[in-house]
This record gives sequence, C-alpha cells and structure tokens, in this order.
Amino acid sequence: MSKLESGSTLQRLRNRYRLVVMNDDTYEEVVTFRLSRRSVYVGLSTVFVLLTGLTVALIVFTPLRYYIPGYGSASIGREYRELKYATDSLEKQVRYQSLYIDNLKKVVSGDVPLTLDTAQLQLPEEELSND
Repeated sequence: MSKLESGSTLQRLRNRYRLVVMNDDTYEEVVTFRLSRRSVYVGLSTVFVLLTGLTVALIVFTPLRYYIPGYGSASIGREYRELKYATDSLEKQVRYQSLYIDNLKKVVSGDVPLTLDTAQLQLPEEELSND
C-alpha cells in the first residue's frame, strides 16, 4: 500500500466529477453537474452556516427566545425574585397565625397544663395585718 502524499490529497480535492440525473424510462439526461470534492465541501459548509445563522436569528429576534430556559429578560428575573420574597413572607405570616390559633384553641379548651407558681411572696408586715 502506498503512502498518501499531500500533493495527491490536494489533487483529489481538485479532480472534476460529473453528476448526471437521467430519466429512467428514456435514459435522457435531465441535469448534469460538474463537481469537485472541494466544491461539494464548500457548498455543504455554506448550507450548514446559513441554516445555523437562520436558526439563531429566528430565536434571537422572535418571541421563541422566551421558551429557552435561562434566556428571559432581566425584568422577568426581578419580578420572579420579588414574588418569591412576597410568597416567603406570606408563608411565614400564615405559619405564625396558625400557631397562634392552635395555642388559643388549647387555652380555650383547657388543654394547657398549668404550672403552679410555688415561689414564696415576701409581703410587708402591715399588709398582712389589714387582712
């Protein structure tokens, strides 16, 4: 097997080929193309770049960008943070009110265990004699 030389690779890119489209019934040539490998590579690369550019333009310049995660506007992110703060404070307030209502129900129903104050009061002598 012979080694590939750089000159032969460049030569193969420049070789001309003929692509013929024929009618199957009459064997009449419909279209004939003269191509080289280099022109096919350049053509396919151009099509790829154009399709990529059109896709990016479609996403950037139309409302489709809002369907891509993380590509929202700055005002939407700010509004989201404000709503999150408001929701957190409301959840905290509801938790406090629920705890207050539960404690109030316990007091009204008498379920609160009472602890007696057993500390000795130091009353002055004159108040003891008035009783």
